[in-house]
Amino acid sequence: MGARFAFAGGREGWIRAVLTAVGVGLGAALLLAAASVPEVMAARDARGAERSASNYGPQVEAGPDTVRVGQANTDFRDRPVTGLLVRPDGDGRPPVPPGLEKLPATGEMAVSPALRDLLESPGSELLRERLDHRITAVIGDEGLTGPQELMYYAGAEESDFATGYSYHLDAFGNQGAADDPMPPELLLLVIIICVVLLLPVMIFMGTAVRFGGERRDRRLAALRLVGADGRMVRRIAAGEAMAGALLGLAVGGGLFLLLRSSAESLVMFNMSVFAADLRPAPALAALIVVAVPVAAVAVTLLVLRGVVIEPLGVVRSAVPRRRRLWWRLVLPALGLLLLLPLAGGFASTTDAAATFQVAAGTVFVLIGCAGLLPWLVESVVHRMSGGPVPWQLAVRRLQLSSGTAARAVSGITVAVAGAVALQMLFSATQAENTEATGHDTSRAQMQVYADAEDAGAARELTDRLGAAEGVTGTIGYIQASATSQETGTAGSGEAGGYDAAQWTSIQVADCASLRELIAIGSRCADGDVFVTRPAGDDAPSALPGPAESQSWVRPGTTVDLRWDEEGMVAEDPVRWTVPDSAREVDSREDPLGGRQEGIFLTPSVLDTDMLQEPSAVAQIRVDPRNPDAPEHVRNAAAAVSPLVNVFTLHGSAENSLFTTIKRGLFIGATATLVLIGASMILSTLEQLRERRRLLSVLVAFGTRRSTMAWSVLGQTALPVALGLILAAVGGLGLGAVLLALVDLPLSVDWASLALLTGAGAAVVLGVTALSMPPLWRMMRPEGLRTE
Repeated sequence: MGARFAFAGGREGWIRAVLTAVGVGLGAALLLAAASVPEVMAARDARGAERSASNYGPQVEAGPDTVRVGQANTDFRDRPVTGLLVRPDGDGRPPVPPGLEKLPATGEMAVSPALRDLLESPGSELLRERLDHRITAVIGDEGLTGPQELMYYAGAEESDFATGYSYHLDAFGNQGAADDPMPPELLLLVIIICVVLLLPVMIFMGTAVRFGGERRDRRLAALRLVGADGRMVRRIAAGEAMAGALLGLAVGGGLFLLLRSSAESLVMFNMSVFAADLRPAPALAALIVVAVPVAAVAVTLLVLRGVVIEPLGVVRSAVPRRRRLWWRLVLPALGLLLLLPLAGGFASTTDAAATFQVAAGTVFVLIGCAGLLPWLVESVVHRMSGGPVPWQLAVRRLQLSSGTAARAVSGITVAVAGAVALQMLFSATQAENTEATGHDTSRAQMQVYADAEDAGAARELTDRLGAAEGVTGTIGYIQASATSQETGTAGSGEAGGYDAAQWTSIQVADCASLRELIAIGSRCADGDVFVTRPAGDDAPSALPGPAESQSWVRPGTTVDLRWDEEGMVAEDPVRWTVPDSAREVDSREDPLGGRQEGIFLTPSVLDTDMLQEPSAVAQIRVDPRNPDAPEHVRNAAAAVSPLVNVFTLHGSAENSLFTTIKRGLFIGATATLVLIGASMILSTLEQLRERRRLLSVLVAFGTRRSTMAWSVLGQTALPVALGLILAAVGGLGLGAVLLALVDLPLSVDWASLALLTGAGAAVVLGVTALSMPPLWRMMRPEGLRTE
């Protein structure tokens, strides 16, 4: 009978059922999406591991069944492009990465569908110039982490590996290094994110199943009049709630499938998801399917405990009893009792029970904030009187029935309270997981580094970079290593070679670049030689070992420029003596914040072909008015070799795991904010529908529409304002306790706090604006008709 009332109660019944189904469906869809996150991450990690071209084990020797690979990653307008150069080492059966049937031949390229579309799109000329291979294959889904990933495999010639690092593989999918355990502050951050994002969903779903409560209770009173007893009407109400919840589950499933079908076209923070991966974990999906209707029935029965349904009416229209405060403080007190014993000890515990204890404590505190809101709203509005007519209408409505308004706002209260605590934890955690790189981005914005086959290749790279479009300055030099003839004898050192202290570096550059590396002032001309003085203990050095132990080079010192594979003096050594005229100078921090030590030469002093294993280094300034200048730099580097490493300099660097968590927080917070706005719109529409007859009476008495509009704004704004105040206080307290768990200093981001409260105000204005059209339609004389 309850199900029949839900679906066969005429127009009123259908409207009530649709509102409930949409409310429950929105929450169910978000819960199903959240339940899919473990499956999505597991699938991404599995595909990434299967295609991995990294080798952390023993070095693989070239053979007929191996492939030579080189990492050729690049960027295009802030989008990362993953690339790999491949070349079979023999005529056997070299390994093939997932998603391909064979390795691309020389001059050919296999690309992901997203990269193919990008290369074919207008405005990608610079990327096509860089990746100028012929596309012969498209990488299958099993070889990609996401549908929008930009990735390619390019067939290479032997000469392509001359500049840059390469190695050999006998199989793709090599096991990488073991992952480090998640730091405790990041684990706590993940726990709080899950609680803060999902708890408002549960609260909203509990509110949605109570839509149409007043009309339902009057209908149940009519059933009492024809002979139903109290237990019977409660069972009927439970059946009606379950029917609406089941319909909501169906709606939620449809919304989830709609989201799933369009998921592959979405890209957030360079991450995308395959539709096939977006599937809820079976256990979590079963829990949602069971929990939603059970919760709907439980909420309905709990609400009916406070309502006396008699044959002649509902005893709820009388003045309700004042809400009590003491029991509403039990939940936050219980949450603090769970959290406080872990203060200072959460960072050292590995017990899974501590994780659940933190989650439960946070849930209790946030639910306690939501439980305090109805008491706070009732206490405040009870003492209000007077004022303009719209304000009086709003206050009187809240005085008669503040519970409905408080329930509609409770989701915002929980979300903002959790967001405040989360922001405090986030700010402190960000400080712990963000470190200054020392990069001086005013002196250079990019760096290019490459191992060169000879000094000629190194010079070619630096010359090309300096001539690239949009480059306004270059600090370029050729770098190599040397050792001492006097102390570097065969058999010295722990490994039978040279000790780290016997090595030094040689930098060859023009005077303009040398001024950026060492303190030489204006006294520099081609033919000059410089050696650095001993640096301080805490000065960073380019070579291993203490900086002062590398300062053995003096004017007149003879060094070896060639050595064998074991670091011994070569059989045909090439020696060079630092001129007696060399000046001793202090090193200077380069744009990367490091200090180069050793010997510094101008180009005419030494034939750079004498250097062994030279590398080219260039730190580049680009014209900020040319947005494509970085792309021209990357193209210039790729013209020498795709294996040349090109980096963008940044003032700070974040822990990659922390960055991933931050991305997930943004995605989840966006979804939750949309749900909160939708929940308030649905709640407001439900309240207006319940009061349609009253609105028509007010219009019949001559009440202006503007007065009613302002009253609706007041009815929404006052509970929201009280909820935001409560949320700010509760969130600050919860944040302080959470920071104590991981021994992080107490800090409050007041700007973020103001932003959160401003977001709450924006939601109020948006809900009010969207509720105006239905309000105008309900303020008609036809609303007075009844039967």
